[in-house]
Amino acid sequence: MIKIGILGYGNLGRGVEAAIKQSPDMVLTGVYTRRSPDSLKINTEGVEVRHVSELEKKRDDIDVLVICGGSATDLPEMTPKYAKLYNVIDSFDTHARIPEHFANVDAAAKDGKTVGVISCGWDPGMFSVNRLYSTSILPVGSAYTFWGKGVSQGHSDAVRRIEGVLDARQYTIPVEKALDSVRAGENPELTTREKHTRECFVVADEGADKARIENEIKTMPNYFSDYDTTVHFISAEEMKRDHSSLPHGGSVIYSGQTAGGNNHVVEYSLKLDSNPEFTGAVLIAYARAAYRLGCEGAFGAKTVFDIAPAYLSPLSGEELRAHYL
Repeated sequence: MIKIGILGYGNLGRGVEAAIKQSPDMVLTGVYTRRSPDSLKINTEGVEVRHVSELEKKRDDIDVLVICGGSATDLPEMTPKYAKLYNVIDSFDTHARIPEHFANVDAAAKDGKTVGVISCGWDPGMFSVNRLYSTSILPVGSAYTFWGKGVSQGHSDAVRRIEGVLDARQYTIPVEKALDSVRAGENPELTTREKHTRECFVVADEGADKARIENEIKTMPNYFSDYDTTVHFISAEEMKRDHSSLPHGGSVIYSGQTAGGNNHVVEYSLKLDSNPEFTGAVLIAYARAAYRLGCEGAFGAKTVFDIAPAYLSPLSGEELRAHYL
């Protein structure tokens, strides 16, 4: 059995735990938190919740550490730190900073002779793989990615870190006109702003400067500054009533041409009832790959581009060839 540890236990940590329960070759051996362990309750019986300070003592208990950071600012610190000790995996999703994050994890993992898989989820992750497949098969063409409508965990976390914000949900919404044009094979040239809008629902602290909060949201680089963003201030009761679930989804659409002059549209779409549960399932599949690569003597940072699909499945090569090829 592959022994899995979870670092961080928010929505994503619970999604990872749910995925482990469905994996025939994995067991959850520990949950680690930077908060007081007594503040966490988990569903898996017999698994102790420990403070993160104990991680260095538990190297024999963990084959792969799944790092579920609270935001994009956590993972650049946490993943390289623990890659020196464990095979690790994370869902770092700030696309513009992935090369920098990769380099830092790569150095740490090479130092520790471990495997560090970064940026796993559905985007970056499954969408990234489909973009690469399409552009490799059809080198003449254009790739388009549309997200939503759905709740972005990373963007919601970014809003929650603004001073005066008690809670927040951020919805990413594709622009239907742009989506229809791409699906029709029209190959439009679209700016970031023309592809998506963003909508934020915010619970502000009593007396907080709402104008300042709204301005900080709309001007936040890498998250909101390139989009038309609408901000709604609501009560905690409204948030609980109307925005408790975490759905998401989207599409990767590639419109390409072959040498004979024919057009081809390739689409990969997701409709997710639970963003964290699906992301957790992707992380667990790639955690299996990290473990297998480590057993083969590999080390250093890896992305979804570097890992063959057979490493993700609990089935043997013979079973995969017989039933899926």
